[in-house]
Amino acid sequence: MLQFPHISLCEELRQTTEKDYSSLCERQPIGRLLFRQFCETRPELRRCVKFLDAVAEYEVTPDEKRRDRKLNISLSCDCYYFFFSCTLQQWFDLFSDLQVFCFFFPRLIHDYLSVAPFADYLDSMYYNRFLQWKWLERQPVTKNTFRQYRVLGKGGFGEVCACQVRATGKMYACKKLEKKRIKKRKGESMALNEKQILEKVNSRFVVSLAYAYETKDALCLVLTLMNGGDLKFHIYHMGEAGFDETRAVFYAAEICCGLEDLHREHIVYRDLKPENILLDDHGHIRISDLGLAVHVPEEQTIKGRVGTVGYMAPEVVKNERYTFSPDWWALGCLLYEMIEGQSPFQQRKKKIKREEVERLVTEVEEEYSSKFSEDATSLCKMLLAKDPSERLGCQGGGASEVKGHPIFRSINFKRLEAGMLEAPFIPDPQAIYCKDVLDIEQFSTVKGVELEPKDESFYGKVSTGSVPIPWQNEMIETECFTELNVFYQDGTVPPDLDWRGQPSPPPKQGLLQRLFGRQDCCGNCSDSDEEPTRL
Repeated sequence: MLQFPHISLCEELRQTTEKDYSSLCERQPIGRLLFRQFCETRPELRRCVKFLDAVAEYEVTPDEKRRDRKLNISLSCDCYYFFFSCTLQQWFDLFSDLQVFCFFFPRLIHDYLSVAPFADYLDSMYYNRFLQWKWLERQPVTKNTFRQYRVLGKGGFGEVCACQVRATGKMYACKKLEKKRIKKRKGESMALNEKQILEKVNSRFVVSLAYAYETKDALCLVLTLMNGGDLKFHIYHMGEAGFDETRAVFYAAEICCGLEDLHREHIVYRDLKPENILLDDHGHIRISDLGLAVHVPEEQTIKGRVGTVGYMAPEVVKNERYTFSPDWWALGCLLYEMIEGQSPFQQRKKKIKREEVERLVTEVEEEYSSKFSEDATSLCKMLLAKDPSERLGCQGGGASEVKGHPIFRSINFKRLEAGMLEAPFIPDPQAIYCKDVLDIEQFSTVKGVELEPKDESFYGKVSTGSVPIPWQNEMIETECFTELNVFYQDGTVPPDLDWRGQPSPPPKQGLLQRLFGRQDCCGNCSDSDEEPTRL
C-alpha cells in the first residue's frame, strides 16, 4: 500500500535534489503536474499555463482544423501583458508565421517561469508533496514488489515472464538475466549496457525500463508489457506473408520516430529486425532488445561488426566506421520485408551461407515485385543505398529526411508522436500472438560457475530500483496520483506536509507482540520463491 511519509523524512531529498526547472517541472510527469497545480494558485501563472496548453493543442491539430485553433491561441495569449510591454499584435507581426511563433514564444514563457515562479514553487507545499512522491519512488524494489505470472518467452540470459506491481496493479514484462549464465558467457558489460541505455531513453516507441532489481539467482529488468506479439509473427504467421502498404508504412513511421529518439541520445541501435519490433494492446509498436545498442560519442564514429545477418549494413559487413547509418539501412530492409513478405537479401527457410548473404548485401541490388508502389520502391531504394553517404537519413538531416519522403504524406507525425493516431491493426485481446508456452525451449542448468563476492559490485550497478519517469507515469496512469495527491480546499497545509509537526513514534510493543509480529513479517516477506500465479 502506498502511503506518504511525513515531510520531515524528506529533508535529505530536499538537500540532494538538483534544483533544475526543466527536470522538475517539465520532464518528470508528477513534477510537471504539481508545478501546474502551483501555477493554478496565481492568475498570472495560470494564464501562462493556459497559453502553453493552447500551443500544445495547436501542434497536434490536423491541418484542416488549425484555423480555429489559431483563434484559441490568440485568446489565451493575454499572459503576454503580464510580463511584456509590447502588444499581442506586435508579437504576431514579429512572428508572422504562426508555427515559428509557437516555437519561440513557449520558450520565452518557460524562461520566465524558471526564475521567480520556480523559486516560489520550491518553497511551496506542492514541491514538498513532490518530495514525498520522490521518497516513495526511491523505496527498495524486490521480487515481493510484484506478482509473477506466466512465461512469455525467452531472452538471451533467461526467461521473460509477465508480472504485476502489487501496489498499483500495473502489468509489465520481467526479463530475467540469470547471474550464472551472464558470468559464464562474460555478458556483464552487455547486460549493464542494455540496462543503462533503457534507463536513459524515454520514448513512446522504445520499450521502457520501469524497475531493475535482483534476486538470489537473477537480475531482473521490468519492462513495458507488449501483448500484441512481434512483427516477425505478424508478417509470417497471420495468413499470407507480408502486410498491405498502408500498414507497413504506419509501422515504418513509428520505427522512424523510435530511431529518432535513440539517435537524439547519440545511441545507434544496430539490431533492427522484425522479431525486435513489438506491438502493444492498441497496435502501436516499440523497439525492444537493446543489447547491441551503443552510445556514439559526439563528433565521433564507431566500429563494430555486430547485428543480424541479412540486416547488417554494407559498412558494418565491411567493418568500416559509422555513426547512425546502419539503422536507416535496417529500416529499409524491414520495410521491404513487411511489403514483400520476404527479406531483400535472403529467402525465408532457405539456407544461404553467411558469406553469400554478405556478398548480396554489399554488391547486388534488391529486386522489387508488383507489391511495391512507386513511393515504396523509392523509399526502400533510398534507404538501401550501398554507400552510406548517399543513404536517406545520412545526409545531415537524420530522421527528418526520412519523414519528409512522399510515402509519409498521410502521416501527421506530431499526432503520431503524441499517440493520437489509430493503428491500422488492433490485436485481439483474446488471442496469443506468439509460440505456445510449451514450445518455448527451457534453459539448461548452468554448471561449473560459482558466484563470488566481487560480483556484487556489478549486480549493484544493475539493480538500482525504480526508474523515475516510467514510475511516475505508472502512478498517474493507475490513478494512484489522483487518489493520494489530495490538498485541503481552503489552502491550509495537510498534517503530513507541516514541517512543524513530527511523525509520532510507533507504539511500544510487548514481547508477545514483537514475537508474533516478526513471525507475520517472515511469513509475508519470505525470501523463498513464491509460486507463480497463472494468467
